[in-house]
Amino acid sequence: MKQLAIGLFSGGLDSILAVKLIQKLGFNVLAIHFVTPFFAKGEEPSSIKKIAQELGIKLKVITLGEDYVAMVKRPRFGYGKNMNPCIDCKVFMFKKAKELMEQLKADFVFSGEVLGERPMSQTINSLRVIEQESGLVGKLLRPLSAKLLEPTPLEKEGKVDRMQLLAIKGRSRKNQIELAEKFGLKHYPNPAGGCLLTDRYFTERLKDAFSNNEDGLAELELLKYGRHFRLPSAAKVIVGRNEQENKVLAKLKMKKDLVFTPTKVKGPLVILKNYQSEQDIEIAAGICARYSDGHNEPKVEIRCGRKRLQVKPLEPNSVEIWLVH
Repeated sequence: MKQLAIGLFSGGLDSILAVKLIQKLGFNVLAIHFVTPFFAKGEEPSSIKKIAQELGIKLKVITLGEDYVAMVKRPRFGYGKNMNPCIDCKVFMFKKAKELMEQLKADFVFSGEVLGERPMSQTINSLRVIEQESGLVGKLLRPLSAKLLEPTPLEKEGKVDRMQLLAIKGRSRKNQIELAEKFGLKHYPNPAGGCLLTDRYFTERLKDAFSNNEDGLAELELLKYGRHFRLPSAAKVIVGRNEQENKVLAKLKMKKDLVFTPTKVKGPLVILKNYQSEQDIEIAAGICARYSDGHNEPKVEIRCGRKRLQVKPLEPNSVEIWLVH
């Protein structure tokens, strides 16, 4: 009976190659794919499932929630260029993998990490910190760069043949592409870039949300859609930018939110959250009119619940001061 290895699996080329190497060593693989609240909109695990099926491996999809958000708010090892807590994120995920390894009595955990490929989490020191903090010392294998790292007990004891491991380093994809050709991999995803915590504009929204105690999973999902405005009262206005976003916002709105739409011209669906006064309602209606097809008209009729409001579209300059980029 083959032994079992647990692999962190993004579905990108590095993680695919890591799986192929571990399979070549004679191990069965259980891949773990983590879904975070900060994946880019539209990313679904269905494509990951298809890749796993093609590789002949079992896949476990784990959705991370409030405990992950708490880590993002206060990362022990700090942020990268934006709000990406890459070291803490890897520690968090490897801890989950360790739990599964112990539960299933698997032999070790592995990943597709490449030494020097990412500036924060894949330096030699960061790799050591992640291994130590996750509790996987001696049980964590990085097959793509293993020959550049200290041999693990797995290699020393002969459970893993170190000679079949690699010494890939740096940001170039040349070695990985050549290896993919050797394995006969013709179709594979481009390098993963779906974490919104590395996006400057998204993290401005996230900072604003955290500073206003809007850290629920539904509220964080809303950050991916529309234009966002923070009013002087601290209420928030979210404006759909197209028909598709209008539909998404309609599904994501909460019961206590107010919703605005133009009645006689085309325009956005607008959500008003945490409103404090009638003035907030007037501003939200004016913003809705501003982004409608009636923005040049003296008045636009806006629906809010059962009410019909006749409002003047707000001027662009007065609206932009509240925009959260």
